[in-house]
Amino acid sequence: MAEEQIHEWSITALAASAGVTTRTLRHYDAIGLLPPSSVSAGGHRHYDEQAVLRLQQILAFRELGMPLPDIAATLDELRDPRETLQQLEQALTGRIERQQRQLASIRRVLAAHDTKEALMPEEILDGFDHTDHRKEVEQRWGKDAYASSDQWWRGMTEVERLGWRQASDQLLADWRAAADTGIAPESAAAQALAERQSRWLSSIPGTPGAGTGAADPEYLLGLADLYVDDERFAANYGGRQGAAFVREALRAHVAGLG
Repeated sequence: MAEEQIHEWSITALAASAGVTTRTLRHYDAIGLLPPSSVSAGGHRHYDEQAVLRLQQILAFRELGMPLPDIAATLDELRDPRETLQQLEQALTGRIERQQRQLASIRRVLAAHDTKEALMPEEILDGFDHTDHRKEVEQRWGKDAYASSDQWWRGMTEVERLGWRQASDQLLADWRAAADTGIAPESAAAQALAERQSRWLSSIPGTPGAGTGAADPEYLLGLADLYVDDERFAANYGGRQGAAFVREALRAHVAGLG
């Protein structure tokens, strides 16, 4: 049986492919972030395919603004390469969508400059404001609610934000899957999801019931209606039909609280 051929690249070749310097790769080696796959008798570093894939992940996290120590912690925590790539896909997709909005905003301004058309501030700044939903949150639940949640979000590390997004996305995916099966909103499986939803909401500072392990019942009922009435929220649950399933499950959950 022929031995499997192992492809390796020199530090110079890898640096050129990645658009970084060999000094950068040596630094990554020194801090234990990206050790070479092998070192020749003459001290020359070589990198195999797994090392190249790890470098891709490192550079992607750097593109997201994550510090090197946090990257190391993330890669150590997410030992499954597929899970790491999925998190990166999610984070980069969000960035791309935001940049697309920014690009569209700039193009609107350029077009308006030529036509002398007047634009509203919302049109000019679309995509640039990280507090997109600030006014809506403050109007619905008060300024303290927004301030608390904003401080909480800003205080997270990038690793913590990625983990929180992953947990949130999993909850949404589980809701959509449950709705697709056709189970009743009052079923044990649906009620388990409703309880998870309540705990998830209470984990966000500033929300009614925050820190208690369960969302405030009236707040939960209000959100249940919002999931159906607002197409932005409904889309998270696969459309209005899926959102209606979530609403009925949450209503049953609150009714069961007595």
